Amino acid sequence: MDFELRAAKQKLEREQKDRKEKARLKLIKEKKAKEEALKQREAIEAAQRIRRLDAADALLKAEQQTEQNSVAADGVIFNRVLEAVSFQGYGDKIKLPASCFTELSNQGALDKGPMYFQLSKVSQEGVPMQTEDGEQQSHGTTHSGVLEFTASDGFVELPPHVWNNLFSSDPPEVPLVEVRYVRLPKGTYAKLQPDGMGFSDIPNHKAVLETTLRQHATLSQGDLVTVNHGTLTYNLRVLELKPSTSVSVLETDIEVDVVGSESITDGMDRHVLIPLVLGKVEVGTVEEGKYVYYKFSVDGNIGDIIASGDANVEVKIDTANDNGDTDLYVSRHPVIFPTQHQHEWSSHDIGSKVLIISPKDQSLGTGTYSIAVFGFKGTTKYQISVAIQNISHHNVGETAGSSSSVADVNSKKCRNCGHYIPSRSIGLHEAYCSRHNFICKHADCGIVLRKEEAAKHVHCEKCGRASQVGKLEKHMKVFHEPLHCGCGVTLEKEEMVRHQSTACPLRLVTCRFCGDMVQAGSTANDVRDRMRGLSEHESLCGSRTAPCDSCGRAVMLKEMDIHRVAVHQKN
Repeated sequence: MDFELRAAKQKLEREQKDRKEKARLKLIKEKKAKEEALKQREAIEAAQRIRRLDAADALLKAEQQTEQNSVAADGVIFNRVLEAVSFQGYGDKIKLPASCFTELSNQGALDKGPMYFQLSKVSQEGVPMQTEDGEQQSHGTTHSGVLEFTASDGFVELPPHVWNNLFSSDPPEVPLVEVRYVRLPKGTYAKLQPDGMGFSDIPNHKAVLETTLRQHATLSQGDLVTVNHGTLTYNLRVLELKPSTSVSVLETDIEVDVVGSESITDGMDRHVLIPLVLGKVEVGTVEEGKYVYYKFSVDGNIGDIIASGDANVEVKIDTANDNGDTDLYVSRHPVIFPTQHQHEWSSHDIGSKVLIISPKDQSLGTGTYSIAVFGFKGTTKYQISVAIQNISHHNVGETAGSSSSVADVNSKKCRNCGHYIPSRSIGLHEAYCSRHNFICKHADCGIVLRKEEAAKHVHCEKCGRASQVGKLEKHMKVFHEPLHCGCGVTLEKEEMVRHQSTACPLRLVTCRFCGDMVQAGSTANDVRDRMRGLSEHESLCGSRTAPCDSCGRAVMLKEMDIHRVAVHQKN
Protein backbone atom coordinates (compact mmCIF):
# COMPACT_ATOMS: atom_id res chain seq x y z
CA MET A 1 0.00 0.00 0.00
CA ASP A 2 2.78 2.45 0.95
CA PHE A 3 4.55 1.56 -2.27
CA GLU A 4 1.52 2.53 -4.37
CA LEU A 5 1.11 5.83 -2.51
CA ARG A 6 4.75 6.76 -3.08
CA ALA A 7 4.53 5.91 -6.79
CA ALA A 8 1.40 8.03 -7.19
CA LYS A 9 3.02 10.91 -5.31
CA GLN A 10 6.14 10.75 -7.53
CA LYS A 11 3.99 10.64 -10.63
CA LEU A 12 2.05 13.72 -9.49
CA GLU A 13 5.26 15.60 -8.73
CA ARG A 14 6.63 14.77 -12.18
CA GLU A 15 3.48 15.94 -13.88
CA GLN A 16 3.48 19.19 -11.88
CA LYS A 17 7.15 19.73 -12.74
CA ASP A 18 6.47 19.14 -16.45
CA ARG A 19 3.52 21.56 -16.38
CA LYS A 20 5.68 24.23 -14.72
CA GLU A 21 8.47 23.72 -17.30
CA LYS A 22 6.02 23.93 -20.17
CA ALA A 23 4.53 27.09 -18.69
CA ARG A 24 8.00 28.59 -18.27
CA LEU A 25 8.96 27.77 -21.85
CA LYS A 26 5.66 29.18 -23.07
CA LEU A 27 6.33 32.45 -21.25
CA ILE A 28 9.84 32.66 -22.71
CA LYS A 29 8.49 31.98 -26.22
CA GLU A 30 5.75 34.57 -25.86
CA LYS A 31 8.28 37.09 -24.55
CA LYS A 32 10.59 36.45 -27.53
CA ALA A 33 7.67 36.75 -29.93
CA LYS A 34 6.69 40.08 -28.38
CA GLU A 35 10.32 41.30 -28.66
CA GLU A 36 10.55 40.22 -32.31
CA ALA A 37 7.21 41.85 -33.13
CA LEU A 38 8.40 45.02 -31.42
CA LYS A 39 11.65 44.96 -33.43
CA GLN A 40 9.76 44.38 -36.68
CA ARG A 41 7.38 47.22 -35.90
CA GLU A 42 10.32 49.50 -35.10
CA ALA A 43 12.09 48.45 -38.35
CA ILE A 44 8.94 49.10 -40.39
CA GLU A 45 8.51 52.49 -38.75
CA ALA A 46 12.20 53.31 -39.40
CA ALA A 47 11.92 52.27 -43.07
CA GLN A 48 8.76 54.33 -43.47
CA ARG A 49 10.47 57.29 -41.82
CA ILE A 50 13.48 56.93 -44.17
CA ARG A 51 11.17 56.70 -47.20
CA ARG A 52 9.31 59.80 -46.07
CA LEU A 53 12.62 61.63 -45.60
CA ASP A 54 13.89 60.43 -49.03
CA ALA A 55 10.65 61.46 -50.71
CA ALA A 56 10.83 64.87 -49.06
CA ASP A 57 14.49 65.22 -50.06
CA ALA A 58 13.74 64.13 -53.67
CA LEU A 59 10.85 66.58 -53.81
CA LEU A 60 13.10 69.35 -52.52
CA LYS A 61 15.83 68.46 -55.05
CA ALA A 62 13.25 68.29 -57.85
CA GLU A 63 11.95 71.72 -56.87
CA GLN A 64 15.50 73.07 -56.73
CA GLN A 65 16.33 71.44 -60.09
CA THR A 66 13.14 72.85 -61.60
CA GLU A 67 14.05 76.27 -60.26
CA GLN A 68 17.62 75.94 -61.61
CA ASN A 69 16.31 74.74 -64.99
CA SER A 70 13.86 77.60 -65.05
CA VAL A 71 16.70 80.06 -64.40
CA ALA A 72 19.04 78.31 -66.86
CA ALA A 73 16.30 78.11 -69.48
CA ASP A 74 15.27 81.72 -68.91
CA GLY A 75 11.90 80.75 -67.48
CA VAL A 76 11.04 78.10 -70.09
CA ILE A 77 10.32 74.63 -68.69
CA PHE A 78 10.45 71.93 -71.34
CA ASN A 79 11.39 68.31 -70.70
CA ARG A 80 10.26 65.36 -72.83
CA VAL A 81 11.33 61.71 -73.12
CA LEU A 82 11.03 60.69 -76.78
CA GLU A 83 11.99 57.69 -78.87
CA ALA A 84 14.95 58.48 -81.14
CA VAL A 85 15.14 57.72 -84.86
CA SER A 86 17.87 58.78 -87.26
CA PHE A 87 17.66 60.77 -90.48
CA GLN A 88 20.27 61.72 -93.06
CA GLY A 89 21.19 65.31 -92.35
CA TYR A 90 24.15 67.55 -91.61
CA GLY A 91 25.19 69.35 -88.47
CA ASP A 92 23.46 68.98 -85.10
CA LYS A 93 19.91 70.24 -85.69
CA ILE A 94 17.15 67.79 -84.67
CA LYS A 95 13.49 67.39 -85.65
CA LEU A 96 10.81 67.55 -82.92
CA PRO A 97 7.04 66.87 -82.98
CA ALA A 98 4.61 69.71 -83.65
CA SER A 99 3.28 69.41 -80.07
CA CYS A 100 6.70 70.52 -78.80
CA PHE A 101 6.43 73.66 -80.89
CA THR A 102 3.08 74.47 -79.29
CA GLU A 103 4.44 73.91 -75.78
CA LEU A 104 7.55 76.01 -76.39
CA SER A 105 5.60 78.73 -78.17
CA ASN A 106 3.13 79.04 -75.30
CA GLN A 107 6.06 79.72 -72.94
CA GLY A 108 7.58 82.37 -75.23
CA ALA A 109 10.65 80.33 -76.19
CA LEU A 110 10.46 81.56 -79.79
CA ASP A 111 10.97 85.15 -78.61
CA LYS A 112 14.17 84.32 -76.73
CA GLY A 113 16.33 83.66 -79.82
CA PRO A 114 17.71 80.35 -81.15
CA MET A 115 16.51 77.28 -79.27
CA TYR A 116 19.00 74.81 -77.84
CA PHE A 117 18.33 71.42 -76.28
CA GLN A 118 20.24 69.09 -73.98
CA LEU A 119 19.86 65.49 -75.14
CA SER A 120 20.49 62.68 -72.65
CA LYS A 121 20.39 58.96 -73.29
CA VAL A 122 17.71 57.31 -71.14
CA SER A 123 18.00 53.82 -69.65
CA GLN A 124 15.39 51.15 -70.31
CA GLU A 125 13.91 51.93 -66.85
CA GLY A 126 13.03 55.39 -68.15
CA VAL A 127 15.55 57.55 -66.24
CA PRO A 128 18.60 59.43 -67.57
CA MET A 129 21.75 57.32 -67.32
CA GLN A 130 23.86 58.59 -64.43
CA THR A 131 27.24 57.97 -62.87
CA GLU A 132 27.88 57.15 -59.20
CA ASP A 133 28.09 60.80 -58.21
CA GLY A 134 24.72 61.53 -59.84
CA GLU A 135 26.09 63.48 -62.81
CA GLN A 136 25.08 62.51 -66.32
CA GLN A 137 27.57 60.55 -68.35
CA SER A 138 29.45 62.73 -70.83
CA HIS A 139 29.24 60.03 -73.53
CA GLY A 140 25.47 59.87 -73.16
CA THR A 141 24.76 63.61 -73.28
CA THR A 142 25.11 66.19 -76.02
CA HIS A 143 23.43 69.40 -77.20
CA SER A 144 21.69 70.45 -80.38
CA GLY A 145 19.64 73.05 -82.16
CA VAL A 146 16.31 72.43 -83.85
CA LEU A 147 15.78 72.13 -87.59
CA GLU A 148 11.99 71.82 -87.77
CA PHE A 149 8.94 70.51 -85.91
CA THR A 150 7.84 67.79 -88.33
CA ALA A 151 8.62 64.58 -86.43
CA SER A 152 5.87 62.13 -85.46
CA ASP A 153 4.39 62.42 -81.99
CA GLY A 154 6.51 60.61 -79.41
CA PHE A 155 9.61 60.64 -81.63
CA VAL A 156 12.71 62.83 -82.08
CA GLU A 157 14.70 62.61 -85.32
CA LEU A 158 18.48 62.86 -84.91
CA PRO A 159 21.10 63.60 -87.60
CA PRO A 160 24.22 61.36 -87.68
CA HIS A 161 26.32 63.80 -85.58
CA VAL A 162 23.87 63.72 -82.66
CA TRP A 163 23.05 60.01 -83.00
CA ASN A 164 26.72 58.94 -82.97
CA ASN A 165 27.55 61.09 -79.94
CA LEU A 166 24.56 59.79 -77.95
CA PHE A 167 24.82 56.14 -78.97
CA SER A 168 28.55 55.61 -79.42
CA SER A 169 28.07 51.85 -79.02
CA ASP A 170 25.21 49.68 -80.29
CA PRO A 171 21.90 51.49 -79.61
CA PRO A 172 19.26 49.73 -77.47
CA GLU A 173 16.17 48.16 -79.03
CA VAL A 174 14.13 51.22 -78.02
CA PRO A 175 16.51 54.22 -77.95
CA LEU A 176 14.95 56.76 -75.58
CA VAL A 177 16.24 60.33 -75.29
CA GLU A 178 15.42 63.02 -72.75
CA VAL A 179 15.09 66.38 -74.56
CA ARG A 180 15.45 69.41 -72.28
CA TYR A 181 15.28 73.07 -73.34
CA VAL A 182 18.41 75.01 -72.24
CA ARG A 183 20.13 78.32 -72.87
CA LEU A 184 23.79 78.24 -73.89
CA PRO A 185 26.45 80.98 -73.82
CA LYS A 186 28.17 82.00 -77.02
CA GLY A 187 31.46 80.19 -77.49
CA THR A 188 34.74 82.11 -77.54
CA TYR A 189 37.30 79.28 -77.77
CA ALA A 190 37.42 75.63 -78.88
CA LYS A 191 40.25 73.11 -78.92
CA LEU A 192 39.83 70.10 -81.20
CA GLN A 193 42.01 67.07 -81.87
CA PRO A 194 41.76 64.83 -84.97
CA ASP A 195 40.92 61.23 -84.17
CA GLY A 196 43.66 59.90 -86.44
CA MET A 197 46.24 61.35 -88.82
CA GLY A 198 45.84 63.12 -92.16
CA PHE A 199 43.55 66.07 -91.36
CA SER A 200 46.40 68.59 -91.35
CA ASP A 201 47.34 67.48 -94.89
CA ILE A 202 44.18 69.12 -96.24
CA PRO A 203 45.06 72.50 -97.79
CA ASN A 204 43.48 75.28 -95.74
CA HIS A 205 42.06 72.72 -93.31
CA LYS A 206 40.78 75.42 -90.96
CA ALA A 207 38.53 76.74 -93.73
CA VAL A 208 37.23 73.18 -94.22
CA LEU A 209 36.50 72.96 -90.48
CA GLU A 210 34.81 76.38 -90.51
CA THR A 211 32.49 75.20 -93.29
CA THR A 212 31.51 72.16 -91.20
CA LEU A 213 30.92 74.20 -88.02
CA ARG A 214 28.65 76.53 -90.00
CA GLN A 215 26.15 73.64 -90.06
CA HIS A 216 26.20 73.37 -86.24
CA ALA A 217 24.32 75.33 -83.61
CA THR A 218 26.19 73.95 -80.56
CA LEU A 219 29.39 72.28 -79.44
CA SER A 220 29.76 70.04 -76.39
CA GLN A 221 32.98 68.97 -74.75
CA GLY A 222 33.78 65.33 -75.54
CA ASP A 223 31.77 65.25 -78.76
CA LEU A 224 33.15 63.97 -82.06
CA VAL A 225 32.74 66.41 -84.98
CA THR A 226 32.75 64.79 -88.44
CA VAL A 227 34.43 66.75 -91.26
CA ASN A 228 33.85 65.66 -94.85
CA HIS A 229 36.37 66.60 -97.56
CA GLY A 230 35.37 65.16 -100.90
CA THR A 231 35.17 61.38 -100.40
CA LEU A 232 37.28 61.53 -97.20
CA THR A 233 35.93 61.72 -93.65
CA TYR A 234 37.78 62.93 -90.55
CA ASN A 235 36.63 62.89 -86.91
CA LEU A 236 37.75 65.60 -84.49
CA ARG A 237 37.30 65.33 -80.72
CA VAL A 238 36.21 68.48 -78.83
CA LEU A 239 38.78 68.70 -76.01
CA GLU A 240 38.03 72.11 -74.49
CA LEU A 241 35.45 74.87 -74.78
CA LYS A 242 35.15 78.34 -73.28
CA PRO A 243 33.31 79.87 -71.44
CA SER A 244 31.40 76.62 -70.72
CA THR A 245 31.56 72.91 -71.48
CA SER A 246 28.65 73.43 -73.90
CA VAL A 247 28.40 76.54 -76.05
CA SER A 248 26.50 78.09 -78.94
CA VAL A 249 28.39 78.64 -82.19
CA LEU A 250 25.69 80.69 -83.91
CA GLU A 251 26.49 84.30 -84.82
CA THR A 252 29.76 84.35 -82.90
CA ASP A 253 33.48 84.57 -83.66
CA ILE A 254 35.07 81.57 -81.98
CA GLU A 255 38.81 80.95 -81.82
CA VAL A 256 39.60 77.36 -82.86
CA ASP A 257 42.83 75.46 -82.14
CA VAL A 258 43.49 72.13 -83.87
CA VAL A 259 46.10 70.14 -81.96
CA GLY A 260 48.06 67.20 -83.34
CA SER A 261 46.67 63.70 -83.27
CA GLU A 262 48.03 61.17 -80.79
CA SER A 263 46.93 58.21 -82.92
CA ILE A 264 49.36 56.10 -84.90
CA THR A 265 47.90 55.35 -88.31
CA ASP A 266 48.90 52.75 -90.86
CA GLY A 267 49.50 54.56 -94.15
CA MET A 268 48.10 51.66 -96.19
CA ASP A 269 44.75 51.69 -94.43
CA ARG A 270 44.13 55.41 -94.08
CA HIS A 271 44.71 58.42 -96.34
CA VAL A 272 47.95 59.77 -94.87
CA LEU A 273 50.70 61.63 -96.74
CA ILE A 274 54.18 60.40 -95.83
CA PRO A 275 56.67 63.28 -96.26
CA LEU A 276 59.55 62.78 -98.71
CA VAL A 277 62.83 64.69 -98.49
CA LEU A 278 64.24 65.60 -101.90
CA GLY A 279 67.12 63.27 -102.77
CA LYS A 280 66.38 60.82 -99.91
CA VAL A 281 65.22 57.26 -100.59
CA GLU A 282 62.22 55.86 -98.69
CA VAL A 283 61.33 52.16 -98.49
CA GLY A 284 57.75 50.93 -98.64
CA THR A 285 55.37 48.06 -99.41
CA VAL A 286 52.05 48.22 -101.23
CA GLU A 287 49.41 45.51 -101.62
CA GLU A 288 47.40 44.89 -104.76
CA GLY A 289 44.51 47.32 -105.16
CA LYS A 290 45.72 49.70 -102.42
CA TYR A 291 47.46 53.08 -102.39
CA VAL A 292 50.39 54.42 -100.38
CA TYR A 293 50.66 58.20 -100.42
CA TYR A 294 53.64 60.53 -100.18
CA LYS A 295 54.16 64.27 -100.45
CA PHE A 296 57.06 66.58 -101.30
CA SER A 297 57.42 70.33 -101.61
CA VAL A 298 59.12 72.60 -104.13
CA ASP A 299 60.19 75.83 -102.43
CA GLY A 300 60.77 79.22 -104.02
CA ASN A 301 64.48 78.74 -104.80
CA ILE A 302 63.98 75.39 -106.54
CA GLY A 303 60.86 76.79 -108.22
CA ASP A 304 62.93 79.60 -109.75
CA ILE A 305 65.45 77.08 -111.13
CA ILE A 306 62.64 75.00 -112.64
CA ALA A 307 60.95 78.10 -114.09
CA SER A 308 64.22 79.05 -115.82
CA GLY A 309 64.22 75.67 -117.61
CA ASP A 310 67.44 74.45 -115.97
CA ALA A 311 65.94 71.62 -113.90
CA ASN A 312 63.11 69.10 -113.84
CA VAL A 313 61.57 66.82 -111.20
CA GLU A 314 62.39 63.10 -111.25
CA VAL A 315 60.18 60.64 -109.35
CA LYS A 316 61.81 57.21 -109.24
CA ILE A 317 60.57 53.83 -108.02
CA ASP A 318 62.85 50.77 -107.81
CA THR A 319 61.02 47.50 -107.18
CA ALA A 320 62.63 44.69 -105.21
CA ASN A 321 60.71 41.69 -106.59
CA ASP A 322 59.37 40.43 -109.91
CA ASN A 323 56.05 39.09 -108.59
CA GLY A 324 54.46 42.47 -107.94
CA ASP A 325 53.96 45.62 -109.99
CA THR A 326 52.98 49.21 -109.26
CA ASP A 327 51.54 52.27 -110.95
CA LEU A 328 52.65 55.80 -110.16
CA TYR A 329 50.36 58.84 -109.96
CA VAL A 330 51.38 62.41 -109.13
CA SER A 331 49.24 65.50 -108.56
CA ARG A 332 49.69 69.01 -107.32
CA HIS A 333 47.67 70.33 -104.40
CA PRO A 334 44.79 70.99 -103.90
CA VAL A 335 44.33 67.43 -105.28
CA ILE A 336 45.99 65.76 -102.30
CA PHE A 337 45.20 62.08 -102.93
CA PRO A 338 45.76 61.23 -106.61
CA THR A 339 44.08 58.14 -108.02
CA GLN A 340 43.88 56.39 -111.37
CA HIS A 341 40.83 58.61 -112.02
CA GLN A 342 42.26 61.93 -110.88
CA HIS A 343 45.91 62.93 -111.33
CA GLU A 344 48.17 65.13 -113.44
CA TRP A 345 51.10 62.82 -114.20
CA SER A 346 51.39 59.02 -114.26
CA SER A 347 53.70 56.15 -115.15
CA HIS A 348 52.62 52.58 -115.88
CA ASP A 349 55.93 50.93 -116.83
CA ILE A 350 56.36 47.38 -115.62
CA GLY A 351 58.84 47.05 -112.75
CA SER A 352 61.02 50.01 -111.87
CA LYS A 353 59.96 53.30 -113.34
CA VAL A 354 61.12 56.91 -113.62
CA LEU A 355 58.66 59.78 -114.09
CA ILE A 356 60.18 63.02 -115.38
CA ILE A 357 58.12 66.19 -114.89
CA SER A 358 59.52 68.75 -117.35
CA PRO A 359 59.70 72.50 -116.72
CA LYS A 360 57.80 72.89 -120.01
CA ASP A 361 54.73 71.65 -118.11
CA GLN A 362 53.05 74.80 -116.82
CA SER A 363 51.58 72.87 -113.87
CA LEU A 364 55.08 72.44 -112.44
CA GLY A 365 56.13 75.15 -110.02
CA THR A 366 56.39 76.14 -106.38
CA GLY A 367 54.01 74.20 -104.12
CA THR A 368 53.22 70.84 -102.56
CA TYR A 369 52.84 67.65 -104.59
CA SER A 370 51.34 64.27 -103.75
CA ILE A 371 52.50 60.86 -104.99
CA ALA A 372 50.35 57.74 -105.03
CA VAL A 373 51.98 54.33 -105.34
CA PHE A 374 49.23 51.96 -106.48
CA GLY A 375 49.54 48.20 -106.12
CA PHE A 376 48.74 46.98 -109.64
CA LYS A 377 49.60 43.32 -109.03
CA GLY A 378 50.63 41.33 -105.98
CA THR A 379 52.49 42.74 -102.98
CA THR A 380 55.41 44.92 -104.04
CA LYS A 381 58.38 46.13 -102.02
CA TYR A 382 59.89 49.28 -103.46
CA GLN A 383 62.19 52.23 -102.94
CA ILE A 384 60.90 55.68 -103.85
CA SER A 385 62.77 58.95 -104.20
CA VAL A 386 62.21 62.44 -105.59
CA ALA A 387 65.10 64.48 -106.95
CA ILE A 388 65.65 67.75 -108.79
CA GLN A 389 67.68 67.08 -111.95
CA ASN A 390 69.90 69.81 -113.37
CA ILE A 391 69.46 69.72 -117.16
CA SER A 392 71.32 72.91 -118.12
CA HIS A 393 74.25 70.89 -119.55
CA HIS A 394 71.92 69.38 -122.17
CA ASN A 395 71.85 72.73 -123.91
CA VAL A 396 75.59 72.63 -124.63
CA GLY A 397 77.16 70.77 -127.62
CA GLU A 398 73.90 69.43 -129.03
CA THR A 399 75.12 69.96 -132.64
CA ALA A 400 77.97 67.47 -132.28
CA GLY A 401 75.88 64.38 -133.13
CA SER A 402 76.57 62.12 -136.07
CA SER A 403 72.99 62.21 -137.29
CA SER A 404 70.13 64.67 -137.22
CA SER A 405 66.56 65.04 -138.37
CA VAL A 406 67.31 68.51 -139.75
CA ALA A 407 68.97 68.94 -143.11
CA ASP A 408 72.01 71.14 -143.69
CA VAL A 409 74.20 71.87 -146.74
CA ASN A 410 76.68 69.07 -146.12
CA SER A 411 74.22 66.28 -145.19
CA LYS A 412 71.94 63.82 -146.95
CA LYS A 413 68.87 61.96 -145.80
CA CYS A 414 69.21 58.21 -145.18
CA ARG A 415 66.70 56.30 -147.32
CA ASN A 416 66.16 53.74 -144.53
CA CYS A 417 65.96 55.61 -141.23
CA GLY A 418 65.27 59.13 -142.52
CA HIS A 419 68.06 60.81 -140.54
CA TYR A 420 70.38 63.34 -142.18
CA ILE A 421 73.91 62.01 -142.35
CA PRO A 422 77.11 63.85 -143.41
CA SER A 423 77.57 63.42 -147.16
CA ARG A 424 81.02 61.86 -146.80
CA SER A 425 79.65 58.86 -144.82
CA ILE A 426 76.15 58.48 -146.21
CA GLY A 427 76.97 55.40 -148.31
CA LEU A 428 78.57 53.52 -145.43
CA HIS A 429 75.71 54.50 -143.11
CA GLU A 430 72.95 53.35 -145.51
CA ALA A 431 74.64 49.98 -146.05
CA TYR A 432 74.91 49.36 -142.30
CA CYS A 433 71.45 50.81 -141.54
CA SER A 434 69.59 48.68 -144.10
CA ARG A 435 71.18 45.47 -142.71
CA HIS A 436 70.61 46.14 -138.98
CA ASN A 437 67.80 48.70 -138.56
CA PHE A 438 64.06 48.52 -139.14
CA ILE A 439 61.54 51.38 -139.34
CA CYS A 440 58.06 50.77 -137.94
CA LYS A 441 55.55 51.25 -140.75
CA HIS A 442 52.64 52.02 -138.40
CA ALA A 443 51.02 55.40 -139.03
CA ASP A 444 52.53 58.23 -136.95
CA CYS A 445 55.17 55.91 -135.47
CA GLY A 446 58.34 55.74 -137.59
CA ILE A 447 60.48 54.49 -134.69
CA VAL A 448 63.86 53.09 -135.78
CA LEU A 449 64.47 49.68 -134.19
CA ARG A 450 67.12 47.04 -134.31
CA LYS A 451 65.82 44.14 -136.45
CA GLU A 452 66.11 41.69 -133.53
CA GLU A 453 63.85 44.02 -131.51
CA ALA A 454 61.20 44.43 -134.21
CA ALA A 455 59.26 41.31 -133.14
CA LYS A 456 58.73 42.77 -129.66
CA HIS A 457 57.47 46.11 -130.98
CA VAL A 458 53.66 46.23 -131.27
CA HIS A 459 50.89 48.83 -131.40
CA CYS A 460 47.63 48.89 -129.49
CA GLU A 461 44.69 48.08 -131.76
CA LYS A 462 42.49 50.64 -130.00
CA CYS A 463 44.68 53.72 -129.61
CA GLY A 464 47.68 52.86 -131.82
CA ARG A 465 50.17 53.63 -129.03
CA ALA A 466 53.55 51.87 -129.37
CA SER A 467 54.36 49.24 -126.78
CA GLN A 468 56.22 45.99 -126.20
CA VAL A 469 54.66 42.55 -126.31
CA GLY A 470 55.18 41.99 -122.58
CA LYS A 471 53.64 45.33 -121.67
CA LEU A 472 50.60 45.25 -123.98
CA GLU A 473 48.41 43.34 -121.52
CA LYS A 474 48.99 45.94 -118.80
CA HIS A 475 48.46 48.75 -121.32
CA MET A 476 45.04 47.34 -122.25
CA LYS A 477 44.02 46.96 -118.61
CA VAL A 478 45.20 50.42 -117.57
CA PHE A 479 44.12 52.49 -120.55
CA HIS A 480 41.15 50.67 -122.05
CA GLU A 481 39.23 48.97 -119.25
CA PRO A 482 36.14 51.13 -118.53
CA LEU A 483 36.24 53.17 -115.32
CA HIS A 484 33.11 54.24 -113.46
CA CYS A 485 32.80 57.77 -112.09
CA GLY A 486 30.66 58.53 -109.05
CA CYS A 487 28.51 60.84 -111.17
CA GLY A 488 27.42 57.88 -113.33
CA VAL A 489 29.73 58.35 -116.33
CA THR A 490 31.75 55.38 -117.67
CA LEU A 491 34.91 56.24 -119.62
CA GLU A 492 38.38 54.93 -120.38
CA LYS A 493 41.36 56.19 -118.38
CA GLU A 494 42.49 59.26 -120.35
CA GLU A 495 38.93 60.47 -120.94
CA MET A 496 38.11 59.84 -117.27
CA VAL A 497 41.08 61.93 -116.13
CA ARG A 498 39.94 64.82 -118.33
CA HIS A 499 36.32 64.37 -117.15
CA GLN A 500 37.20 64.44 -113.45
CA SER A 501 39.47 67.45 -113.81
CA THR A 502 37.19 69.64 -115.94
CA ALA A 503 33.58 68.46 -116.17
CA CYS A 504 32.60 66.11 -113.32
CA PRO A 505 30.10 67.71 -110.89
CA LEU A 506 31.77 65.74 -108.06
CA ARG A 507 35.23 67.22 -108.65
CA LEU A 508 36.65 69.40 -105.89
CA VAL A 509 37.04 73.12 -106.51
CA THR A 510 38.09 75.96 -104.21
CA CYS A 511 35.17 78.15 -103.13
CA ARG A 512 36.06 81.81 -103.68
CA PHE A 513 34.09 82.82 -100.55
CA CYS A 514 34.90 80.27 -97.82
CA GLY A 515 38.20 78.91 -99.18
CA ASP A 516 37.01 75.33 -98.66
CA MET A 517 37.46 72.54 -101.20
CA VAL A 518 33.90 71.67 -102.22
CA GLN A 519 32.25 69.65 -104.94
CA ALA A 520 31.72 71.69 -108.10
CA GLY A 521 28.11 70.58 -108.37
CA SER A 522 25.79 71.89 -111.05
CA THR A 523 25.42 75.47 -112.20
CA ALA A 524 23.77 78.03 -109.91
CA ASN A 525 19.97 78.27 -109.94
CA ASP A 526 20.04 82.08 -109.96
CA VAL A 527 20.52 83.56 -113.44
CA ARG A 528 22.74 86.39 -112.17
CA ASP A 529 24.94 83.93 -110.32
CA ARG A 530 25.30 81.83 -113.47
CA MET A 531 26.40 84.97 -115.35
CA ARG A 532 29.01 85.57 -112.64
CA GLY A 533 30.27 82.02 -113.16
CA LEU A 534 29.32 80.87 -109.66
CA SER A 535 28.87 77.20 -108.89
CA GLU A 536 25.89 75.85 -106.98
CA HIS A 537 27.85 75.91 -103.70
CA GLU A 538 29.28 79.38 -104.32
CA SER A 539 25.79 80.74 -105.00
CA LEU A 540 24.66 79.62 -101.54
CA CYS A 541 27.93 80.35 -99.76
CA GLY A 542 28.13 83.84 -101.29
CA SER A 543 24.67 84.65 -99.92
CA ARG A 544 26.18 85.00 -96.44
CA THR A 545 26.62 88.60 -95.30
CA ALA A 546 29.71 90.33 -93.94
CA PRO A 547 30.30 93.93 -92.85
CA CYS A 548 31.82 96.23 -95.47
CA ASP A 549 35.33 97.38 -94.49
CA SER A 550 34.49 100.98 -95.42
CA CYS A 551 30.92 101.61 -94.25
CA GLY A 552 30.16 98.64 -91.99
CA ARG A 553 26.95 97.73 -93.80
CA ALA A 554 26.03 94.04 -94.00
CA VAL A 555 26.53 93.03 -97.65
CA MET A 556 26.29 89.59 -99.27
CA LEU A 557 29.76 88.24 -100.08
CA LYS A 558 28.90 87.74 -103.74
CA GLU A 559 27.72 91.38 -103.97
CA MET A 560 30.72 92.86 -102.11
CA ASP A 561 32.71 93.77 -105.25
CA ILE A 562 29.68 95.49 -106.81
CA HIS A 563 29.02 97.32 -103.53
CA ARG A 564 32.59 98.63 -103.34
CA VAL A 565 32.45 99.90 -106.91
CA ALA A 566 28.92 101.34 -106.77
CA VAL A 567 29.05 102.88 -103.28
CA HIS A 568 32.72 103.55 -102.57
CA GLN A 569 34.07 103.91 -106.14
CA LYS A 570 36.76 101.35 -105.37
CA ASN A 571 38.03 99.37 -108.35
